[in-house]
Amino acid sequence: MHAKSESDVTSLAASSPPRSPKRAGGVGGGNNYYVQSPSRESHDGGYKSSSMQATPALNDKGWPECNVIEEEGPYEDLAGDSGLSRRCQIILGFLTFVLLFTVFCLIIWGAARPYEPEVIVKSLVMDDFYAGEGTDHSGVPTKLVTTNCSLHISVYNPATMFGIHVTSGPIHLIYSEISIAVGQLRRYYQPRKSHRVVTAVIHGEKVPLYGAGGSLMLSSTGGAVPLKLDFDLTSRGYVIGKLVRVTHKVHVTCPVVVDAKKTKPIRFSKKACAVYKA
Repeated sequence: MHAKSESDVTSLAASSPPRSPKRAGGVGGGNNYYVQSPSRESHDGGYKSSSMQATPALNDKGWPECNVIEEEGPYEDLAGDSGLSRRCQIILGFLTFVLLFTVFCLIIWGAARPYEPEVIVKSLVMDDFYAGEGTDHSGVPTKLVTTNCSLHISVYNPATMFGIHVTSGPIHLIYSEISIAVGQLRRYYQPRKSHRVVTAVIHGEKVPLYGAGGSLMLSSTGGAVPLKLDFDLTSRGYVIGKLVRVTHKVHVTCPVVVDAKKTKPIRFSKKACAVYKA
């Protein structure tokens, strides 16, 4: 065995803790020992000296700080992309709704289009028809005719989904291409699947005939006078408010023979008048 040097013995003695002194008079004559723990200062000092470099600095958050690696872009960019996507979805949804609603309206319009009203001229009641000699507003001598009559028209609305608003243009009573009396049908509403007979008053006061009145028989002598009824009748049905509406317009012409001495209503057969789309 190697002999220990004096320096080794000295270092071992310094590093070994002092032994506890013996306590005299112990129980049973045994030896009692006291174990002396290292002082707080030496313990703390050793702890600090050995762990000062390894222990991270404490902070007020309660956990160690570290750098965070950003794997994605800023949240503002994500929010912007989300907002743009949502805006596109809203626009796309709105356009889809408009397209579907337009298709729906076209289907409704196509289903309502075939329901055309039936127009039948029933009768003409001649209250007054008089022709005589006279002068016009400028003093030119000519024949003048005065007419006062009532026209009865039957209108049938076959539509099952909507009512119609019916009106007419000017109703002319024509003699030799000259309108001797004019009237108009007042606008009215007619429910669905319904018939209605409406009346239009036709009136003319001292209408000059000029050269056309040469062949006209005077009322005092009587006789048949060939006339013609001519007018347009318009019906408009609002299927879905004003968004979907159906309009039909017909032109009606009826030849009629008037006798001033006869006061009975002039009735028309179904085929007497020509009714066609305007």
